[in-house]
Amino acid sequence: MTFTFIPRDARFFDLFQSDGDNLAEAARQLADMVEHYDKLDQRVIAIQALEKRGDQIDRQIGARLESAFITPFDREDIHELASRLDDVVDFVQAVAETFIVYHVPQPTEECRRLAAILAEQGRELASALTNLRSRKGVTEHLQRVHDLEHEADGLSRAAVARLFAERQDPLDVIKWRDLYRELENGIDAAEDAAEAVERMLTKAS
Repeated sequence: MTFTFIPRDARFFDLFQSDGDNLAEAARQLADMVEHYDKLDQRVIAIQALEKRGDQIDRQIGARLESAFITPFDREDIHELASRLDDVVDFVQAVAETFIVYHVPQPTEECRRLAAILAEQGRELASALTNLRSRKGVTEHLQRVHDLEHEADGLSRAAVARLFAERQDPLDVIKWRDLYRELENGIDAAEDAAEAVERMLTKAS
């Protein structure tokens, strides 16, 4: 009896890498925006373009799931990963737009650090997805995403506590609490994406 080997569709790995690189660039641009805090409208437009590109990549992944006979990982896990990566970029865009909507005069130091944490998570996720084909070093990159999330937890709590301790204007307190929450949502979403990769690898091992 002759068996025909049907290879798994390796193009998924290219799409994962593109999705990760797009996410990393969006988070990097947000951190750069918060650090320099100039040309806000232009910077937000650039981030919005990256969010649209991420949506296009997600659609390509969905189309590939429909057409591929055999996938490198479970279909539901691939869909879950794409959704989690999309969530991160959505939160990046939301944070960038909120700075303009709220007319924030200058970011706080805590805000800069949280944005930098999100950017670093983006780099680690992109590296993990780039190495997903060989699976070399993936665990280390994902662990770093978790470590950064733990750092952000303490930082965001301290930042919100300082808002109330300094008895700032109530409207400013509301604005900054919302911004810190959006940043933390993005950081949590990055950890969710890392966990989606971990589940995918565990099932495939």
